[in-house]
Amino acid sequence: MKRTISILSLFLFFGIGLQAAFAQGFTGRAYYKSSSKISIKMDSTKMNPEQMAQIQASLKKQMEQNYTLSFTQTESTWKQDASLGSGPATASSGGSVFMVASNGEGSTLYKNVAGNYLREQEMMGKEYLIKDKAEPFEWELSEETKKIGNYTAQKASFTKIVDSRQFSTGMTEMENVKDTIQVTVWFTPEIPVSHGPEYYFGLPGLILEVQNQGRTLICDKIELNPSAEPVVIERPSKGKEMTQAEFRVVEEEGMKQMMNRYQGKPGSGATMQIRIGN
Repeated sequence: MKRTISILSLFLFFGIGLQAAFAQGFTGRAYYKSSSKISIKMDSTKMNPEQMAQIQASLKKQMEQNYTLSFTQTESTWKQDASLGSGPATASSGGSVFMVASNGEGSTLYKNVAGNYLREQEMMGKEYLIKDKAEPFEWELSEETKKIGNYTAQKASFTKIVDSRQFSTGMTEMENVKDTIQVTVWFTPEIPVSHGPEYYFGLPGLILEVQNQGRTLICDKIELNPSAEPVVIERPSKGKEMTQAEFRVVEEEGMKQMMNRYQGKPGSGATMQIRIGN
């Protein structure tokens, strides 16, 4: 049995059932690992299966990153842990270059339970501060549960159609396309905060796992009310301030420059495609 819940009803639930816990200053840190499925299709005359398998394995390995979600009862920050492997995943073979960049790569994201967010982002050597409000998710709750670490987690999901922009080798302008996004998460009411990785929020418990279009984020460690190093939420403040819509224009121009840099290179014979969307 499934039921759709609204953000309003969640806040009413939190206001009544969790008031005492919040009054005590409930805080914590949750640590996540990411993994992604990589599928590259290419003319078999240009690259043999062994080369393709090596490229896919290299990209997949580079996209395994660690993240930290720091939270109070009303606010959170999401950061990728510093590592030598940060930045877009890249691989090359036979003159072809493959690059996979995640949305928000290398950024710091702040958000609160009302959906307001701030994100520091670097693009083409310049710093930007994106300030906007996320649309609430229309979560569907399932009765299905499973154990994640020491916590019992409940399943929730949503599906929506979003506007995206596509740019491929040989094109001169971005193309408007429609994408269907299907996301499944697992949250635990045992940690009564309405936070989660990246932009996900709005459930009656911390989101421990996210499955989105072949990408998975899973929590493997949690610290609650740490005393040795108390949680302090710092809002991003660096960069030129703009909305998400304004930044998307900047992002599209950067992607066009990247595409133009690679297309038409002698001997590459490769087709590249970049998608920008939610």
